[in-house]
Amino acid sequence: MDATAWPGVFREGRELFTVNATPGERVYGERLVTRGDLEYRAWDPFRSKLAALLLRGGPIELPRSVRTVLYLGAAHGTTASHLSDLWPQAAIFLVEKSVTSFAPLLALARRRANLYPILGDAQLPERYAADVGPVELLYQDVAQRAQAAIFVENARTLLAPGGVGVLMLKIRSVTQRRSAAAIVRAAREELTRAGLPVRGEVALAPFSREHSALWVGMPAAASTLR
Repeated sequence: MDATAWPGVFREGRELFTVNATPGERVYGERLVTRGDLEYRAWDPFRSKLAALLLRGGPIELPRSVRTVLYLGAAHGTTASHLSDLWPQAAIFLVEKSVTSFAPLLALARRRANLYPILGDAQLPERYAADVGPVELLYQDVAQRAQAAIFVENARTLLAPGGVGVLMLKIRSVTQRRSAAAIVRAAREELTRAGLPVRGEVALAPFSREHSALWVGMPAAASTLR
């Protein structure tokens, strides 16, 4: 098992792995591998856009130490479970709107103490801001039309100065009428206007078609967010 440039992420052949925080347990049927005294979980890029982003080799820098994470659109918890492996000491808040998806997410949180699920709408961060507080990492993977606006509002409300964020842009959830390039360009412009500089952009094909990741950094002075 070889270490990668991303803290806590390992590689063997073409596969990515994280150290299993709950040895012996699978979350979504992933492969478990034991090397020495550690058990690793295979991180499926076809099930997790963050794994796809890492394999695509984008200009992403995962923080070595994170205390607070806000994950918008956590669904069943596939990616969230790997974040739980990466940062076992962090408080990872998971916002999910779907009641159907929330049930397995809640069950996962009962087995992983650093996951805190919130049944709520990512368009309304004021409803969970008091429970979450400032976060160092904002990760968004929602299917609403106004994805960039949702990201901006949550960053404005909850992303701490100097924090970082990843917007997984679901292109066809925005509109079917415009080209993918135009949709990504519009999202970049909206983030930039809000004072969130886009450090990089990565298309996630072939793992997730018509999905792009935008990697942003929060200015040191929160007041520069508009």
